Amino acid sequence: MKLESLLNETRLRTLEHETRRQFLSRCTTGLGAMFLAGKSGSFASGLDYSTHDTANPFNALPPHFRGKAKRVIYLHMIGAPSQLELFDYKPDLERLDGQACPQSFLEGKDFAFIQGTPNMLGPQYPFKQHGKSGAWVSDRLPFFSKVVDDVSFIKTLQTDQFNHGPAQLMVHSGQARIGYPSIGSWVTWGMGTENEDLPGFVVLLSGGRQPRVGKALWSSGFLPSVYQGVQCRSVGDPVLNVSNPEGISRDIRRSTLDTLKTLNTQTHEDFGDPETLTRIAQYEMAFRMQMAVPDAMDISKEPAEVHELYGTAPGKESFANNCLLARRLVERGTRYVQLFDWGWDSHGAGEAEALNGGFQDKCREVDKPMAALLTDLKRRGLLEDTLVVWSGEFGRTPMRENRNGREMKLIGRDHNPGAFTAWMAGGGIKPGVTYGETDEVGYSAAVNPVPMENYHATMLHLLGFDHKKLNYPFQGLDQRLTGVKDAKVIKGLLA
Repeated sequence: MKLESLLNETRLRTLEHETRRQFLSRCTTGLGAMFLAGKSGSFASGLDYSTHDTANPFNALPPHFRGKAKRVIYLHMIGAPSQLELFDYKPDLERLDGQACPQSFLEGKDFAFIQGTPNMLGPQYPFKQHGKSGAWVSDRLPFFSKVVDDVSFIKTLQTDQFNHGPAQLMVHSGQARIGYPSIGSWVTWGMGTENEDLPGFVVLLSGGRQPRVGKALWSSGFLPSVYQGVQCRSVGDPVLNVSNPEGISRDIRRSTLDTLKTLNTQTHEDFGDPETLTRIAQYEMAFRMQMAVPDAMDISKEPAEVHELYGTAPGKESFANNCLLARRLVERGTRYVQLFDWGWDSHGAGEAEALNGGFQDKCREVDKPMAALLTDLKRRGLLEDTLVVWSGEFGRTPMRENRNGREMKLIGRDHNPGAFTAWMAGGGIKPGVTYGETDEVGYSAAVNPVPMENYHATMLHLLGFDHKKLNYPFQGLDQRLTGVKDAKVIKGLLA
């Protein structure tokens, strides 16, 4: 009886460690495994993560077709900058300044803070046309105004979310809910990386705070966790714990990892969990990163002329430093670099978030660096195959924000998901183009509206992906960045 009890206990322990996939493959005739194989086949026309080298999940893979872009730098202004003070000039709104908002603008609309009947608010800064393209840019961005001919504007980007967290998730994962892969994860899963010693997907923060939903914006979701973004810092160790603890040499670290690899390899042979391979790959990448990341992140090695161009200050956290870091990373083979700059929520509830206050400071912080990034990439021959993207998560209203139905002392605008401006440059984008047009006050899309799924489909197309084929089976669906809607590539933006 004692032997039988011991055997039963052993069987139970084995079952506790068995995955559903293993159970389905071993039970009866293996019909469950046949079904899973069929599911794999259903998305084999796309990309299957098993096509990556199991020992190196970042090995470079060919996209569906030859794309113009090989890498991406995404500049996200967290909080949603006002397009009406930067890029979308509306003379009619200027004339309507101070007048009561028409009720037709308010009916059926959700606002974060506006109550009652607000007044219309004209642009707070003068606009001029710049470059051969004649792009409208306000005087808040004098440096960027000089590079507009390298840029294409989307004036009619739309979202269905009017709160920051869900809207930020929509921009970066195509879903308003946590748990879905970010664009950077989709891209690095689909393409791998060109430098195995650096992360394929790097995240850089500035502005003093993280985005509302934090690391969910660079999560790998249901993709293998090795494809999530790696947050790097401008101050201290570039990556937390990248340095060995005191008393631990690189040789000791190597020996420890070899032992862990042996144990994890045995575990994978026993249970077949692909996350075990991910763990091995992450440990190995971390070891390689200890040498490569500090060098890539050391902007002090740049000449004085480059620091002057960007306005950088080594050793500090800043958007300028992060723009220069983005250039250093992409030229070393990082596939996707995501910059988040916090502080653009211009409600007017306080000095820091007023259009006639902190908004001006934010413009000064980003103007010179983002213009320098385009200039620097272009002169190094990198812009033609690097896609640079700039956006917030939604736009701002043409009405002045009023809380509790009363006009506020400082000037601000409420959230507006109906239309906002993004721009793209390089990587197969036709330069000097403005796509879409908002109504006479910049409230909603009047010509060529761009839903979020079209925006994403266009980004993937520039990288060489058919958005319908870049999918992954999860919860009974072949999931994709563009979701289940019929997304379309914006042909008017393509070179």
